[in-house]
Amino acid sequence: MKIIYITNMRMPTEKAHGIQIMKMCEAFVKNRAEVELIVAKRFNRLLKSIDPFIYYDVNRSFQIKKIFSLDLIPWEKVMGSLGSWIQAFSFYFLASFYLLFKKADLIYSRDSFSLYLLSFFKSNFVYEIHTFPKNFFLHKRILEKANKIIVITEILKNTLIKKGIQKDKILVAPDGVDLEKFNINISKKEAREKLGLPLDKKIILTNSHLYKWKGVQVLADASKFLDKDIFIVFVGGTKEDLEKFRKKNKNLNNILILGHRPYSEMPCYLKSADVLVIPNSGKMDISKSWTSPLKMFEYMASRRPVVASDLPSLREVLSENNAILVEPDNPQELAKGIERALKNTDFSVRISVQAYEDVQKYSWQKRARNILRFILGNE
Repeated sequence: MKIIYITNMRMPTEKAHGIQIMKMCEAFVKNRAEVELIVAKRFNRLLKSIDPFIYYDVNRSFQIKKIFSLDLIPWEKVMGSLGSWIQAFSFYFLASFYLLFKKADLIYSRDSFSLYLLSFFKSNFVYEIHTFPKNFFLHKRILEKANKIIVITEILKNTLIKKGIQKDKILVAPDGVDLEKFNINISKKEAREKLGLPLDKKIILTNSHLYKWKGVQVLADASKFLDKDIFIVFVGGTKEDLEKFRKKNKNLNNILILGHRPYSEMPCYLKSADVLVIPNSGKMDISKSWTSPLKMFEYMASRRPVVASDLPSLREVLSENNAILVEPDNPQELAKGIERALKNTDFSVRISVQAYEDVQKYSWQKRARNILRFILGNE
């Protein structure tokens, strides 16, 4: 099967969807598909000289085709949203023209605008959707024309069904993880020495963007309720978000804000921690209902105890048997959950072992296999 995966993004990117797309392309190939990934040719000042296959630690088993676009996004402060619109439409137009002359069994995308244009002259496409669309009227055409729809939560599937989308064309496929790469053979002490992290502290870690719905400020506020020998490490965030986050939390002495780190370093960071945290907010639908965070599966694969917000989206994978679930948006309750993980060692080992067993079914290769079987009608 020949699959063309199309997305309007710079590659590589520090954002999580870059990981997910590259890993899925690799996983489709491992399931005997031929894959071509089409991305936009854009300015990439942060990661401009980095090979995406090396950055994401992915086999060079598929082709990446970069399509020209009028990338005015760097001048967005001057042009406003017009720069983004010009970049997007130039990419969609040229990518659609390119696809007119390409033969493929399947076009796969998370990009609604690409598929909207393609829906007028292509019928063999699959739409992977990660949030409920704000403009459902625009998306309804794509959802109705798509051969199959892939969603990441049961809640999202049920919401689409209520909106009139056929049940039998929707597959729930939560995100995944590279199991071998996150259960690396390195001790906590060795990981900390390698990364320059303190050996004499209990380390609580989250790797996340600093968006409000990620709940990172709640975790920072939770530090006020924790003992001083407990150190909270934040990995991730854009330059702009980091400046704001550091300024807001400059008086907190027991937190370390590291910013963006290469994806290849994440397994070592997770192994350096005593506890891993997913502090997502319950105030926004994207967090409460739609998300299937990559870090959730990576945490489970790393065999470290997980403390997470008790949200419907996360409960599709997590439970009291494999994690400590706490009230969202409550720093004090989050601190209690962290203390429970640190003080009750036997319990933490038990939920970590269970989480590792549970995550075995969430590998990228199994996800790709399930999707291909569904597309081919072999589910």
